[in-house]
Amino acid sequence: MTRFSANLGFLWADRPLPEAIRAAHAAGFAAVECHWPYDEDRGAIAAALADTGLPMLGLNTRRGDVAGGENGLSALPGRAPDARAAIDEALDWAVGLGVPNIHVMAGFAAGPAAEAAFRDSLAYACAQAAPHGVTILIEPLNGYDAPGYFLNSATQAAALIDDLGLANLKLMFDCYHVQLTEGDLTHRLAALKPIIGHIQFAGVPARGRPDEGEVNYRHVFAQIAAMGYTAPLGAEYKPGGDTDATLGWMQDLAIKG
Repeated sequence: MTRFSANLGFLWADRPLPEAIRAAHAAGFAAVECHWPYDEDRGAIAAALADTGLPMLGLNTRRGDVAGGENGLSALPGRAPDARAAIDEALDWAVGLGVPNIHVMAGFAAGPAAEAAFRDSLAYACAQAAPHGVTILIEPLNGYDAPGYFLNSATQAAALIDDLGLANLKLMFDCYHVQLTEGDLTHRLAALKPIIGHIQFAGVPARGRPDEGEVNYRHVFAQIAAMGYTAPLGAEYKPGGDTDATLGWMQDLAIKG
């Protein structure tokens, strides 16, 4: 049966992270993941994970100066010290909580200098993470939600991963972003499977619950299962209210067997 991970950046986002972890467990999720846990109590998070037995699959590097419009630091020319500090912080939390994946956020940038900065950041992140068995993920973001984001297509991400040749660098394949940017989800999933480190999803185009919108996720999930991909799939959608009231899709869309 398809297993799901609750992305607690959106689901139960009105609760402290430890409470959200317990809510995800009560709702039947097989795992959790988060965005930026750094302002919460790490000990309480660890206790909630231990109490529920849920693994935390991933977290993100800090965005930087959010009020100033930043959304990641790793592709920003001249910001290598800040980017590395964010990577170090994320790795410290990942190791402390047993998290296997870190999404290194690129940020708003373009051009050769940005690509050079991003490559340098990823090489640093992978080198630091490898001794701990941690995978570095990169995620393309669509131009509607994140105009000007450096990494903006799965095609671009795949070329970068292939060229860098780093064993612990993988693709975060978010069906929502890929559908809005490139489409052709099932073919892209099959073609990119060797470099996929995690899969996420949400309804398109509103980023709401996955049983609403233009994507037939029951078909997509069946294709993912047929590929032999068995890891939990990340539910990263905006519930638009009470999260528990939106969870009927977990039974309706899951592939049995």
